[in-house]
Amino acid sequence: MDGRSAATRVDGDDDELLPLRRLEISDHAKGFVDLLSQLSPSSTPLSDADFRARFADLAALGDDHLIVVCEDRVSGRIVATGCVFVERKFLRGAGKVGHIEDVVVDASARGRHLGQRVVRYLTDYAKAAGCYKVILDCSIELRSFYEKCGFKEKDIQMALYF
Repeated sequence: MDGRSAATRVDGDDDELLPLRRLEISDHAKGFVDLLSQLSPSSTPLSDADFRARFADLAALGDDHLIVVCEDRVSGRIVATGCVFVERKFLRGAGKVGHIEDVVVDASARGRHLGQRVVRYLTDYAKAAGCYKVILDCSIELRSFYEKCGFKEKDIQMALYF
């Protein structure tokens, strides 16, 4: 299954200048990790070697892990990203669940529906992969954004950090 076959179009002029695609090894130099730091200010920069090693780790997971990016064709920078990983379960007849993580749009590119496009791409990918549901965690401040994307609040999130 190729994630590029998932629906990515949303009405608007940005579709041509801001296409969605899989993460590529060259995206490190295009600000991919810098963009992720907008999610977590405590993020540390990655060396090229560290980026390449993690890229190889994730690539080895095949279609069970997809990172999608939006590259601004004018600036050459990555301005939006998100990922989905597919969890294979014993429940539901050995069903699958998609987990969406790390959705972020660069502060300079917000208001252009890139976040919605990324989330739609990831949910379409999970559905095409045979997932019976897709889930994500978000802050209270982002609840309305994800509701606009079709998600509904369910239960609560718990975390234990190390």
